Amino acid sequence: MLDSPIRFDPEGPTLRLLDQRKLPEEERWIECPDAASAAEAIRDMAVRGAPAIGIAAAYGVALALARPTAGGAGDAGEIRERFEGAARLLLAARPTAVNLAAAIERQRGRLSETLAAGNPADLAERAGLAERAARALLAEADAIAAEDAAANRRIGELGRSLLPAAPAPTRFLTHCNTGSLATGGYGTALGIVRSAAESGRRVEVFACETRPRLQGARLTAWELLAAGIPVTLITDGTVGALLAREKVDAVVVGADRIAANGDTANKIGTYQAAVLAREHGVPFWVAAPFSTVDLATADGAGIPIEERSPSEVTELSGTRVAPPGAAAWNPAFDVTPARLISAIVTERGIARPPYRESLAALSG
Repeated sequence: MLDSPIRFDPEGPTLRLLDQRKLPEEERWIECPDAASAAEAIRDMAVRGAPAIGIAAAYGVALALARPTAGGAGDAGEIRERFEGAARLLLAARPTAVNLAAAIERQRGRLSETLAAGNPADLAERAGLAERAARALLAEADAIAAEDAAANRRIGELGRSLLPAAPAPTRFLTHCNTGSLATGGYGTALGIVRSAAESGRRVEVFACETRPRLQGARLTAWELLAAGIPVTLITDGTVGALLAREKVDAVVVGADRIAANGDTANKIGTYQAAVLAREHGVPFWVAAPFSTVDLATADGAGIPIEERSPSEVTELSGTRVAPPGAAAWNPAFDVTPARLISAIVTERGIARPPYRESLAALSG
């Protein structure tokens, strides 16, 4: 079973990412030697999933300082300039997932601490300033990755407490991909599924194919099969029929951003699954690390929604499936209103309605 889709080689230094565009046919790792290549990998979805792109971005800004430049080491002002240039590239790559911006902000704070600790009048100390800053940012990126993996394990344990009593098998419906591929390891929504299976409970998963990029068909099914968990693929349009036949005990999904009131942005198609779950009396759970919660955004209306190329809809694996001239609208995410969410599972605890109060309490 995959531990993480992200590896860092300090010898390069190089960020190595499992190219998720090639799965399940090929397990290929790509190398990102600098912030620009890391931003490109995020934008093109070689790495995807809110926690994973946050970790990749943390290493990306560290790479901006880890490699020497033609102009030499530079003073504090030049080091900050290099950092901010890398930060701008990475922040523009994918705007919806708050984890990316949070990782950049955390690295900015670490850089400020490192620069403030030095003596700018000491020439010998100044010569090593960029190297110390790079080491500090790489250590912080390692910490962000480790914290996410630990958070996922805790989310799995807490989410397991929501499950109906055994011994009947627990039947989950999930959308998109929320396992090790989307995180620093283990998974969020799929972490709950894995934790349940590891506890000895019988579980079954229905996975939406997740158009247009088929993360459910390509990635979720691949991960679950590797873990020995039974998985049945369905088209995104099959969700209503499946729920109407009472074949699902809980819908569990991840999140790219959770607003202060509990409104949640997740992969396009999540909102309709939540509406159908409410119609059929099935609990709808969101699982995400608390770093995905954005208390500065009041509600879903303030969440920026990334729109991607129409070709992802008009083509399938590079083959055109729509007639020439047909327009396509391709938002990458939708927003599920808090009123449709039964519980939000984070590593800090389980939030329940009203979410403005429960999420604020967990933040403390």
